[in-house]
Amino acid sequence: MSRKEIIIEAMKRNAEENGYYLCPDQQLLSDLIDGLATNTDRYGYGSCPCRVASGTKTYDVDIICPCEYRDADVDEYGMCYCGLFVSEKIKNSPSLLGPIPERRPQAVMDAALAAAETRPHSSKESADSTKRQKKSEKITVWRCTVCGYLCAREYPPPICPICKAKAERFEIFTIH
Repeated sequence: MSRKEIIIEAMKRNAEENGYYLCPDQQLLSDLIDGLATNTDRYGYGSCPCRVASGTKTYDVDIICPCEYRDADVDEYGMCYCGLFVSEKIKNSPSLLGPIPERRPQAVMDAALAAAETRPHSSKESADSTKRQKKSEKITVWRCTVCGYLCAREYPPPICPICKAKAERFEIFTIH
């Protein structure tokens, strides 16, 4: 099975498990899967093919497909940002596919772009940089005040994946 076939099967399963459908435009679907395969080869993880990735997983965790913004986008617009996951309405009327606003916070995009600009190009430099980053980096742990979900990342998720509470319902988690 090719990488592209593996990715499309995983995305189909994910769509079915979450009540979504894959993009009904077969050419766009193929292009999106190609983009995920390219990003997986390039970065080691399948970042959204429609967004600029930094190449540093810490900065891109929110845009690894399926991204953290998918559920809110499909709920509000009938499709995710890139159009890979769609609602039944969009599946049945592909002409409704179109651009939607970006939910990813500007501060997160700026941090990812800054990381991409300073990213080492050789694998040895990259490994050394990753070791230094891990030693000096403190990771913030966020707690959903509604359900208790914990996640370690720079910013809280826009929507809790468990209870769907909004970002403002997260607080920094500390051990007392």
